[in-house]
Amino acid sequence: MEGEVAMEMVTEWIPGDVPPDEGYWQALLCDEENYEASPAVEVAAWGGQDLGAQQPGMPANAEDTWREACELMGRQELLELPVVGCNRGGVLVAWNGLRGFVPASHLVSISPTAGEEERLSDLQHMVGARLRLKIIELDPEQNRFVLSERATSQDEDRRQTFLDKLSPGDICQGTVTNLCSFGAFVDLGGLEGLIHVSELSWGRVEHPRDVLETGQPVEVYVINVDRSRGRVGLSLKRLQPDPWLFVEERYHVGQIVEGIITHVVDFGAFARVEDGLEGLIHVSELADGGLLNPRNVVNEGDAVKAVVINVDSERRRMGLSLRQIDEPYAVESSPDGLAGIEDG
Repeated sequence: MEGEVAMEMVTEWIPGDVPPDEGYWQALLCDEENYEASPAVEVAAWGGQDLGAQQPGMPANAEDTWREACELMGRQELLELPVVGCNRGGVLVAWNGLRGFVPASHLVSISPTAGEEERLSDLQHMVGARLRLKIIELDPEQNRFVLSERATSQDEDRRQTFLDKLSPGDICQGTVTNLCSFGAFVDLGGLEGLIHVSELSWGRVEHPRDVLETGQPVEVYVINVDRSRGRVGLSLKRLQPDPWLFVEERYHVGQIVEGIITHVVDFGAFARVEDGLEGLIHVSELADGGLLNPRNVVNEGDAVKAVVINVDSERRRMGLSLRQIDEPYAVESSPDGLAGIEDG
């Protein structure tokens, strides 16, 4: 399934494109005949290792390299890279210590109707050349770094026209093209925008894949447009009501609420009381006694009942207590229907 999604992502960039006879990824990793660059090429030749695996000369901090690649993809910038090897599925290129793959169907000089031997011969002749490419797929966790030569010939005028018409506050339809630790890239129809991880949800998001998946259609809100740099900032959460608005009308001191522990830290634990709204149970409010280890009381995923001890909508903070849950409070229903305890 994952390979099918990856193929859809690649071919989606070039309408009518014909994929290789075999899955390009399987061709890359499983082909027994890989043709390496000659010694004249200034970078190390690909030696049959996994694509994207750290190679000699690759920066020690690979995460920064992948992050830079994601940013280049988001800006749709052109890269001029050397071809360092090939196989039946396409050619391999080098960038900042990474090995990228260009499927044969994304090479301008390779005919989609060429026979197997003709195509392999043409691919071999490209080793040592330099190509102007665009990144079309990234997946650091799977070591996938896929580029296209044909994508560089897309209609830039159409893209610029779309960019010129776009304004903050617009609501657009798009498709998720890539997920990185810092956000999600969305194709708006020839132009990509970035949803920063902080704009995915009003609640806590550990990784964008917890909210979205590649290929998923989404409706997004345009936060900002940088026409000079071709960057578009997007948001998912701004299409949903801010749960902190009017929070003091729904919650008050003494109210008993239900919550799910989402995060445990040295100074306490956070509990989600509704989507996008979390309260802090300070370590001193977890249980009686001093020098408590919060994890001796609660863990992520635990369902708890807590009492609201303070609400501050301006600072977007809510204080909760487990320790005071047995103290008498006036009867009040929380939004989920749980009632408090009647005084006296």
